[in-house]
Amino acid sequence: MLGTGVVANVVLSGTKGNNGGWIVITTGWALGANVAVVVAGPHSGAHLNPAVTAALAVKGDFDWALVPGYMGAQMGGAFFGAFLTWLVHKDHFDQTEDPGTKLAVFSTGPAIRNLPVNFAAEFIGTFVLMFVIFSITGAELKTGESTTPIGLRAIGAIPVAFLVWVIGLSLGGTTGYAINPARDLGPRLFHAISPIKDKGSSDWEYAAIPIVAPLLGGILAAVVYNWINV
Repeated sequence: MLGTGVVANVVLSGTKGNNGGWIVITTGWALGANVAVVVAGPHSGAHLNPAVTAALAVKGDFDWALVPGYMGAQMGGAFFGAFLTWLVHKDHFDQTEDPGTKLAVFSTGPAIRNLPVNFAAEFIGTFVLMFVIFSITGAELKTGESTTPIGLRAIGAIPVAFLVWVIGLSLGGTTGYAINPARDLGPRLFHAISPIKDKGSSDWEYAAIPIVAPLLGGILAAVVYNWINV
């Protein structure tokens, strides 16, 4: 909700944040990630991202049997957050004429459509995300059964927020940096079925990139992290 919400605030017509720019979007996403980690950490180990869940399973820190349920919850949360964003900004969606701008609130898209390069951008961004998460949080993101005190999880959320921020600032301008399949697919599904006025296409031709590339980037980060820490 906070991530798609900051995009809506910047790109939709008539909002007080209209034309706020990329720095506002990346800051909103980073702070939104911080809030989500603090809230979800005590309950799930802060699994907000299917790439995180898959990478932790490959790393050996998470039970594969729990993966489908966690990913389903992540997708459902992203879908519901998109719905709330639309509800709050409905009047501004109605005032915005460009269908591409409306889609941009919910899903990522490349500044220059070059699918191999777009794939590489999402892959590398997610590799960086997961490798650094492994390095700075360790067992804090394992599972909700961790004995790490909740306060340490909250402290761990701060460097994760800075990490999401710097990835957005440094690598995110080419594709919109999904680095999270749920972040893209859940809201894109909402866009596809929503009653948004003159919404246009949901661009399913591109949708595989922000799903597959983050999953593979996160998995490779787990493999490399395990290899260098044998």
